[in-house]
Amino acid sequence: MSAFAPDSLVLNRKLPLWYQVSQSLRASILGRSPDASLRLPTEEQLAAHYGVSVLTMRQALKELEEEGLISRHRRRGTFIEPGARRSAPRRLLGSIDAIVAQQSGERTTILGHGTAKVPGELAEHFPDATEVVTYKRLRRDVETGEPTNWAENAVRPDVADRIDLADLERWPMTKVLRDVVGVRISRITDTVEARLADPATAGLLEVPLLSPILHYTGVTYDEAGQVVDVARIRYRGDRFSFTVTVEAD
Repeated sequence: MSAFAPDSLVLNRKLPLWYQVSQSLRASILGRSPDASLRLPTEEQLAAHYGVSVLTMRQALKELEEEGLISRHRRRGTFIEPGARRSAPRRLLGSIDAIVAQQSGERTTILGHGTAKVPGELAEHFPDATEVVTYKRLRRDVETGEPTNWAENAVRPDVADRIDLADLERWPMTKVLRDVVGVRISRITDTVEARLADPATAGLLEVPLLSPILHYTGVTYDEAGQVVDVARIRYRGDRFSFTVTVEAD
């Protein structure tokens, strides 16, 4: 069994440090390899890894413990809960790692990909392009095998040329764009709205036609202000909720 290794993190001083650390660690936990140890490094080791104080690390771990992802035992250490639910409410404060965490922890199947004309509803995001590369993926709970969401991504062709499908089966698109392809992401604009399941969504998510779903749209911009990717994800309404917290200055 291999040791658990958390991802690295570039801290944003505009957001609470504990929050950024908790989201990065959350993504690492949900995206861990099957043979990774359930035992986390010590608070001191994690604090040194992320470059934060032990107090900040404890606050981040408390967040994950309240979510049910980890358990802490005096003198024994901190452990990942093997049966932790991947569908707990997401608390979003605007970090890239929060988006990665939101999309992690599920088994992904590539349903298809290819070049297509820019859809009319996405034309405003790709004003200088005639085509985009599309990716369709279905995600399932790694424990139950139950479908949780399906995603459609429209990616700028020059960026899609550097995407390996094997990476998309392993990691979320945001992580692939940032950490594998090397896109310098400046921001992601998120929209979440309630909708009713259309025939395609109902079939893929195994829910009744017209049942409630959460429809997420994420528009990813690079440092030049150009749209790199538009993600449209349909979540089962009975498995997901989103929590947005506004921190006072």
